[in-house]
Formats: sequence, C-alpha cells, structure tokens
Amino acid sequence: MMPEPDSWRHMASAPKDGSRILVTIRPSEQGAAEVDLVFWSNGDQFGADGWRASDSSPGRIIEYAEPELKCWMPMPSANLNRTSMPSPWEGEDERELDGSGI
Repeated sequence: MMPEPDSWRHMASAPKDGSRILVTIRPSEQGAAEVDLVFWSNGDQFGADGWRASDSSPGRIIEYAEPELKCWMPMPSANLNRTSMPSPWEGEDERELDGSGI
C-alpha cells in the first residue's frame, strides 16, 4: 500500500537527495510543533551534513538535528505558501507512521 501523497511519514524514509520536503519539528522550549520546508545538505563550507531549512542562506544556515524532526511528507504539487502548510503531526509515537503500529 502506497502512503497517501499528503500523509506524514517516518523520517528514516526521507529522501536525502537535496529535494525539498515538509517536516514536523518537535515542540521545544522555543515553541509548539511546527512545519518547515527543508532539504538534505551533504555539507559544505557553511556546515556539516544535515537537514537545512529551505530559506537558509550562506551566513544564515538554519539546520535541524535529526532528533528535532518528527516526520516528513513530500511537497504538495500545488503551489505552497505559509497559509496552506499542513498541520504539524501531533502523534507521540513515530512507529505509528510506517503502519507497523496498526
């Protein structure tokens, strides 16, 4: 069974080919869970391998540590802006995402 195109998925399956994806960022002292647009960077003079926010720029790299990211989904095919972002995934256990929790 293929996941729905707009459903949240386990981070272990996220593409690390530089394509942009949506992620749920875990809630923290800084605020509630939120959704961001990120891509995998293989590392360069600005930072190590890792997930970077797509609005990063040289000198202002926004990086996420793997534990900060809860889950991901592919970019919707529609033109996406902040007002049409999906809601963050509110589940507690990421094992629910890959179907093994069912």
